[in-house]
Amino acid sequence: MKNFLLNIFNGRVVSPWWILLVDVVLTANAFIVAFVLRLNMHLPHYSFMDFFQGGSWALFIYLISFIVYGSYRGVIRHTNYGELKLLVLSCATAFFFLVGLDTAVKSFQLNFIKIPRLALTFHFMLTLLLCFSFRMLVRETYAYLTRKKGDVNTLVYGAGDLGIITLEAIRNDKDNHYNVVGFVDDDSSKWNVNLYGLPVYSWEKALDVGILKNIGVVVLTINGVSKKKTHEIAEQCLERGWKLKVMPTVGNWVNGISNPDQIRDIRIEDLLGRDEIKLNQRRISDGLAGKKIMVSGAAGSIGSEIVRQLLKFPIKQVILVDQAESALYDLQQDLLLTYYDAPFDIVLADVTNEHRMRSVFEDYSPQIVFNAAAYKHVPMMESCPYEAIRVNVGGTKLLADLSVEYEVEKFVMVSTDKAVNPTNIMGGSKRICEIYIQALSQMSLIKTSFITTRFGNVLGSNGSVVPLFKKQISQGGPVTVTHPEITRFFMTIPEACQLVLEAGFMSDGGEIFVFDMGEPVKIDDLAKEMIRLAGLKVNEDILIKYTGLRPGEKLYEELLASKENTKPTHNDKIMIANVRKHDYIEIDRQITELINSISTENRAQLIHRMRALVPEYNPQNGVKHANVV
Repeated sequence: MKNFLLNIFNGRVVSPWWILLVDVVLTANAFIVAFVLRLNMHLPHYSFMDFFQGGSWALFIYLISFIVYGSYRGVIRHTNYGELKLLVLSCATAFFFLVGLDTAVKSFQLNFIKIPRLALTFHFMLTLLLCFSFRMLVRETYAYLTRKKGDVNTLVYGAGDLGIITLEAIRNDKDNHYNVVGFVDDDSSKWNVNLYGLPVYSWEKALDVGILKNIGVVVLTINGVSKKKTHEIAEQCLERGWKLKVMPTVGNWVNGISNPDQIRDIRIEDLLGRDEIKLNQRRISDGLAGKKIMVSGAAGSIGSEIVRQLLKFPIKQVILVDQAESALYDLQQDLLLTYYDAPFDIVLADVTNEHRMRSVFEDYSPQIVFNAAAYKHVPMMESCPYEAIRVNVGGTKLLADLSVEYEVEKFVMVSTDKAVNPTNIMGGSKRICEIYIQALSQMSLIKTSFITTRFGNVLGSNGSVVPLFKKQISQGGPVTVTHPEITRFFMTIPEACQLVLEAGFMSDGGEIFVFDMGEPVKIDDLAKEMIRLAGLKVNEDILIKYTGLRPGEKLYEELLASKENTKPTHNDKIMIANVRKHDYIEIDRQITELINSISTENRAQLIHRMRALVPEYNPQNGVKHANVV
């Protein structure tokens, strides 16, 4: 029988005319019942002809109303609120028309069909009830026949709108693996009540219930839940062997609708990122409106996210500059797919090539430049100081000089916490960039506003520790940590780029903006957390191996040098660093000599020049001279 009904449901979509016929039959039956109720079973008191004529007239009016509103045209097994609203409107329109007609007949004493108003009222209510019930019967029958009960007992954390949508998405999935047994909510007013036939628990109660019901999965569906709270929930789930999954917010649904495939595993980024940052969207939008913007290093982790953020604002054009052909092509295809008719151009070029960069400025006349082009891998730059100086220092200097020459309005440089008291060549090169940008900004008569933004490690960026650990865990380990006490500041890519944009439009020029990175994270704890999130046991399923500090690496990163302090801005996540001033002429001379020396001097001589520019640069764990290439 079940298979027979499924074949009926799945084999075809019922013709709207059949649905209209059913509605008309139900309307006719409703009229008969309405008259029986109105006359209190004393049918002989009303002539059959009057009853027949009144019924025919009412049925005709309802039929016309059904056709006008098209209440019969929906796919009945997927009846939704919109279709039910049409049904209400069509029945109400027919009812009020008949009541109005009856009023006119009585007022003008016309010789026309008379239908008692109470009968009309009963008829309206019964018609609506029967037609509605018919649709819900078909819908629920189809849902029952197609619904597959999952084999994993599941709790939905969040009894709000997103939690309800999640439940419906799970129940409507034919290949569902989740069996939702209850909701969890932090609102005490919702505890001990039923929602869609399921109990709502407090989290403390759910922890006990979960053991009794053999819970396997918790789906987190609360918008705006704090990272601290998410981390606590994750820890408690991991202790009990439950998997924690996340339902994306409405703004992140694929194709604008929710489906169970979007319920994803909790990621380390969900636990280490911070709570949502409130940006001054109007300030940013006003600053970007109608502007031509150039992004160097556009195909990198930070550069590509800056581009995506920019395309959300009313910009005129964004110019994507990068020397990485494949990465730039991938970004181009992604933008074409994601942003219809996005105003961008790509430029495959090296930021150290003066001829190419000058042609970009001449051809596009950018008004704002975001400089995210840099070599950033610390151990590799220790072995290749020439490239660190050529690209990081030389590329930044060239772009900054051209920005002044072509009267760019704003130049925003992306820096790093490794520039503070640097112990490696990469950090030293970025500090030199900061010094040059700041010194250049103090020159009189220049129209360009220079801004530097400094932040720590970015979760999920190319070469960061998180993708490395994921790969090592997927391969069965070991997970390699350089030192059990090493710590780093972390920030998500979107968060970092949003703060870069905001900092760019709160500046008077010459500032170094420092971002609040929260508390530093022990890399050892990060590795253990990622192993546990993968459902594995530390040093049983996956080993942790300590490999020793790499060349140029230090145990603790800093956001401010010891002699620096900060002053606040209107955004409590962004501070301005107070740093010492530098003479532009002298700095320009030293940096020019440094760049010119990379083809003639050895590593030790280059480091000596870098230390002259950055006295706090203290090389540590360096590579041997023989390893330099």
